[in-house]
Amino acid sequence: MARKIYQKVSAVSLRMKENHDFRFAEQFKAAAGSVMDNIAEGFERNSRLELLNSLSISKGECGELKSQLYRSLDDKYINQRDFDELYGDVDLEIKKISAFIIYLNRSKLKELKFKDSL
Repeated sequence: MARKIYQKVSAVSLRMKENHDFRFAEQFKAAAGSVMDNIAEGFERNSRLELLNSLSISKGECGELKSQLYRSLDDKYINQRDFDELYGDVDLEIKKISAFIIYLNRSKLKELKFKDSL
């Protein structure tokens, strides 16, 4: 889901660059990339607590994306239909991340990272 959002944001950022709004284009694209990057990084750390932290960061990046979507709409980089679709995607991603955070907080899974440490 995060990758799908990144792909859509990348297409919008190209339109921004065509209008020489390079800073906003890179900021928009970076926030979308951070969502998926933090999920992947947290997962690979083999620590439930570090995954939870990374998921929280990803969720925050989704909030930033929502704000940037409004700016994109106001600056006419996207139309209302594309805004609604992408905003819905980001909102669903937030719900999925939130559900995963709740699951991990309730889970009795032990840490893998320090499993064999004393």
